Amino acid sequence: MVVSVHHYELAETVEPSEFRDAVAEAVGRGLFEDIPGLVDYRVGRGIKGERTGEFAAVWIYESKAAWSELWGAVGDPVPKSEYPDAWLTWEDKLLDPLLAGDPDTIEYISYEVIADGDGE
Repeated sequence: MVVSVHHYELAETVEPSEFRDAVAEAVGRGLFEDIPGLVDYRVGRGIKGERTGEFAAVWIYESKAAWSELWGAVGDPVPKSEYPDAWLTWEDKLLDPLLAGDPDTIEYISYEVIADGDGE
């Protein structure tokens, strides 16, 4: 399993409710259901620490192989033209107008899971 954590920095003119609305629209349109290998996700807003009040998402993929197939090998990402249509809609139509920068340049980190709450 792979977990990717994406940090979102909203543009100064964007209200938090606009980000929430974009997430609700993406969920309502089933965009995250159409990402190959994505098995779960969580989107939240910081309540403590350096990112208090800021938004982030946790994307959970079924395996490192599925994650690599989708996004490319570490150090060799696939070009944006090969992203799934649903992800392009999320990034280009819903997310891009809200962020301080290009969605492809957000701060993120991906982890290969070595233990989970299921005892695996």
